[in-house]
Amino acid sequence: MTLEISRLLDLTTWRAFDVTDDGRVLAGCDESGSVQLVELAEDRRTELTALPGAVSGRYLPGERAVVVQHDSDGNERGQLSLLRLDDRRSRPAPLSELEPLVRDPDHVHRLLDVLPGRIVYATNRRNGVDFDVIIRSVATGEEHVVHDGGGMVAEVSVSPDSRFAAITVPAAKPLSDQVILADTMPETGADRRRELTGRDLAARHLHPGWHPAGLVVTSDADRDRTGIARLDPRTGDRRWLITSDAHDLSGRLSPNGRTLLVTTAVDGAHRLALHDAGTGEHLMDVALPAEGWCGYPLPEPAWSPDSRFAAVSFSSPTTPGDVLLVDTATGTCKPLTFSAAQLAGEPLAEPAVHRVRARDGEQIPCFRYAPAEPDGSAVLLIHGGPESQSVRAFHPLVQAMVARGHTVLVPNVRGSTGYGKRWYSADDTRRRLDSVDDLADLHRWLPAVGLDPNRAALWGGSYGGYMVLAGLAFQPELWAAGVDIVGISSLVTFLENTAPYRRAHREREYGSLTADADFLRAASPLNRASAIAAPLFVLHGANDPRVPLSEAEQIVEAVRANDVPCEFHVYPDEGHGLAKRANRLDAYPKALDFLGRWLS
Repeated sequence: MTLEISRLLDLTTWRAFDVTDDGRVLAGCDESGSVQLVELAEDRRTELTALPGAVSGRYLPGERAVVVQHDSDGNERGQLSLLRLDDRRSRPAPLSELEPLVRDPDHVHRLLDVLPGRIVYATNRRNGVDFDVIIRSVATGEEHVVHDGGGMVAEVSVSPDSRFAAITVPAAKPLSDQVILADTMPETGADRRRELTGRDLAARHLHPGWHPAGLVVTSDADRDRTGIARLDPRTGDRRWLITSDAHDLSGRLSPNGRTLLVTTAVDGAHRLALHDAGTGEHLMDVALPAEGWCGYPLPEPAWSPDSRFAAVSFSSPTTPGDVLLVDTATGTCKPLTFSAAQLAGEPLAEPAVHRVRARDGEQIPCFRYAPAEPDGSAVLLIHGGPESQSVRAFHPLVQAMVARGHTVLVPNVRGSTGYGKRWYSADDTRRRLDSVDDLADLHRWLPAVGLDPNRAALWGGSYGGYMVLAGLAFQPELWAAGVDIVGISSLVTFLENTAPYRRAHREREYGSLTADADFLRAASPLNRASAIAAPLFVLHGANDPRVPLSEAEQIVEAVRANDVPCEFHVYPDEGHGLAKRANRLDAYPKALDFLGRWLS
């Protein structure tokens, strides 16, 4: 048995989408090659869907039914359907057997919440750009618009009496959210929307939930680290419940408003605990199976309607992906799946945690995955976002690189979340290239851990792909090769050609085409493509609505014009990344072989 990439990509992973009062979990399982819905109950597994692409879903409260969200070939234009559950079901349902709920293939529909007999979703069908929030009756199809204020919508939480909807939308500042309270039944002529937080406040507001004394949110308003606060729904006044000066906290309120499931982020790993939602008092810790992660990009933890159970998605460097069931009465955490068993004891690399000194004295967090017999080569794997972070979760590509002798460095360069507001704001707009300079600082550090600076490559997807291209273009003397997956080659053409509903949202972070065009051009790898000397490997999905295929096509053309080796692979049935196992099995071995040739 060897840890070749094909074996690692064939591992089945699990994630939790929802849980019922009797502990049944609606899970996602990618055994078929893409994530499909499966129900886990009392040591039984029932496959629910068999759609061409990845799906997600939620139970419809009070009914044996699931709301399924699906798209076509990764185009992210989500459609909503209903699957009636029958305990006698003998096979997973294809798309033809799902009841249409909200179908319009030209527009996006995103499930936000489920209520007894109703769903809450966001859609841009009004004008293709702005997202409205709609409550729809499943039985009659009657719809009620509760928000049409323009722009994107992040999260929605409807009050227990269904009178108000707390809605989070992007604020004016980068990585900031505004909380809006919408009256679902306003008096005639009354304004149904009220701002609970200011649009110009540089702060995150996440995971709103209704407590009898107010609205509970995760926020970093007037703080560097996120904590858990309660907002007065009449005035917006804030009262902190749980805070930490050292770590980011995140809280999810139980449906009965009594208990908070709190995650503490510690260098890319999570700690889990239960707290009293009224006072913030710590009730008990919840022991996770290992040092790992149970948040984004995995589904967020989900509560059962009666607040007895929480279903948690979990991954660690040695755990491909499992479903955990937390009993909040006892604090016990029961694994419902055992993905690591597929490895039959095969050892996997665990990361060492470092702080790498930058040129200005800053400390760059970095995880180092080292092989038992390193060959001296290094691969820097840069996360996307940019408003995201690298975490201590399973990554088949990392393990495959390590198995081939490469040491893999997984940094959280400035602009990354998980280390406070000051750090995630350090690359905003015209400071974009400061994060690229972090790559040079990491390169300078390589000899300190026994690595050859002449045999170092960059690998990244999405914004990480931009970082790969920027590293090759702005630091051509440092890097031996690069792998760019669905990356941005020009910040200008990216903003011009990305889906219209994303443009204004992304301009907050990168700068606007109107005010910052000169800087955006200067910070674009495409404008310095003539400097790229390192061999380049490019992957892209033809249906990518976030980073259009043209971003890959134009950098490939420019690099090849310089007679630099460049491999280019496009997958016609993929979007922003490779969601289908068959495509990953085709693409990633080629990418790893490419690295092996240029790092030997």
